[in-house]
Formats: sequence, C-alpha cells, structure tokens
Amino acid sequence: MTTTTSNAGRSFRDLINRAGIGMALLGLVIFFSVTTEHFLTPNNITNILTQITINLILGVGMTFVILIGGIDLSVGSILAFAAVIAGKAITLPGLGPTEAILLAILAGVLAGLVCGLLNGFLSAYWSIPSFIITLGMLNIARGAALQVSDAQTIYAFPKAFEQFGSALIFGIPLVFLLALALVGIAWFILNRTVLGRMIYGIGNNEEAVRLAGHSVFRYKMIAFSLCGLTAGIAAIVYMARLNIASPIAGIGFELNAIAAVIIGGTSLNGGRGSVIGTLMGAFIIGVLANGLILLGLSDFMRQMITGVVLIVAVVLDQFRARYGRAA
Repeated sequence: MTTTTSNAGRSFRDLINRAGIGMALLGLVIFFSVTTEHFLTPNNITNILTQITINLILGVGMTFVILIGGIDLSVGSILAFAAVIAGKAITLPGLGPTEAILLAILAGVLAGLVCGLLNGFLSAYWSIPSFIITLGMLNIARGAALQVSDAQTIYAFPKAFEQFGSALIFGIPLVFLLALALVGIAWFILNRTVLGRMIYGIGNNEEAVRLAGHSVFRYKMIAFSLCGLTAGIAAIVYMARLNIASPIAGIGFELNAIAAVIIGGTSLNGGRGSVIGTLMGAFIIGVLANGLILLGLSDFMRQMITGVVLIVAVVLDQFRARYGRAA
C-alpha cells in the first residue's frame, strides 16, 4: 500500500512538472489577451512566431549541451561568425542566385559545426569546464567575424534568399516551421535513439556511462557539435530575416537560448529535461517580451522582468531536484 501511494505521488509530481510550463504559458497568453488590445491579432501572432525562431533554433542545440551538464556561452558569437562566412559566400562574384544561396547555407552551417566541434573536443579531451572553453570561443568567433568582414556589414543578397526569410504558409512564418522541424528531429534523437539515451545518461551519471564501456568523449563531442550546427542554421535564418550579415550580430543571444532551455525545465545539472520544454520556454520568453512591449514598458523594465523569470525558473528547478531526492 505504501509503495503504491509513493508511486502515485511521484507520478502526480511528474505530471505537475511537465504541465507547469504549459500552464505558465497559458497564463501569460490569457493575461496579455485581457490587458492589451492587439495581442491575439493574426499579425501579432505572426510577429511572435518570427521573433522566437532564432532563439528556438539556438535553444534546440543548447538543450543537448545542458543535458550533459555543460553550457555553451559562444553560440551568439558563432552565429555572427557563421553569418559573415555565409555572407561572404553568397556575395561571391560569378555565381548564379541558386548556387550562391546553396554555397552560403553550406558555408554558414559548416562554420557553426566546426566551432561546436572545437568546443566539444577541447572541453571533453582536456576535461576543462565547458564554461571556460566556450567563453574563449565567444571571443575567438566574435573576433574572427570582425576580422573576416573587416568590421563591415554584408548585404545585397539574392531576392529568393530574402523571400525565404519573410515567407508565410497559412500565416505561419516559414522560418518558424523550420525551427519546429528541428525540434521534431531533436525530440526523435533524444527519445528514440542510443545517442539520446547516452546524452541523458552522461548528464545523470557520467562515470556509470564510462564504466559501461561507452565513449563519453564522443557523445560530448556530438552534443557540442549539434549546438554549433544549430548556431550555423540560426545564422542563415538571421540573414534571411534581416537581409544582412553583421559581425556584431547575436550579442546576448546565448543568454536568451540558455534562458529558454532552463525556463523549459531542463536542469542545469544535466540529465533531466526535454526539447519540448525548450520550445515552451522559447514561447514564454517571446510572449513575455511581446506582451510587455504592448503594455508600453521600457526596455529596462523588460530586461528586469525577464531576468526575474529566469531566476524563478532556476530556483524552481533546484527545488524540484531537492524535493525529488527527499521523496
């Protein structure tokens, strides 16, 4: 009887943990719908979906890194570097529009992947905290972006590339659908593959994974590589949306991505969380920012409120962890 009650209590807590983020998002939507006039208009909903796209893409990659107990502070700078590389490629003389676009996508995504690979290799091989390695990469990638572009913004992209950034399908931005596709792929990897099980396993007990004969080094490399890859994809979306490749793009984007992951319920200690939670976290940040603008709050107040939400999310995460252990 005691065991049954304990299992029922644990199942109830798990349900509350999963539903809590959705309830918070629903509460925000209801609040801003009541307090503002234009929140639920089709144009504003489209704006929200467009605005959260880049953060969601970065958050997908960040989820893998945080699940293994790491952190990546360099994704904003990697985005800028990948955008500059792609911008250089797309404006090469003598290329047709299609060739230029394909070359830019390949170059940008590859640049992000290489940066992520370096982060993973240095952190895993030398057992250096990822905080330090990615902090270094933050400066390296930003400096490289400025050097390659000569600190100049790159623009004048093919028309078809610009149209991709503003295209709508039944009122939904095409770039947001791309982000959703990445969420779906990440969900499948984390829940239906050996790689996903190893990612969670390393976050829960790295030594146990090593003693079981699995290469912790390889899976950490993959996690950071995926984070760099998504930064490269986000760079392409950024270029398509704004029609520029700027070496100062992405400043602070890493903090927003980390916030989306943590607010979505992924533990900073690793081993617990989901990419669906990251999706919800990105929505909460986007809805909160949009609603506060409609309420007429200043940039300073919006930053303060977003910071408070992040701190509350981290405190709740620690509370859930302690409560779960006590139970």
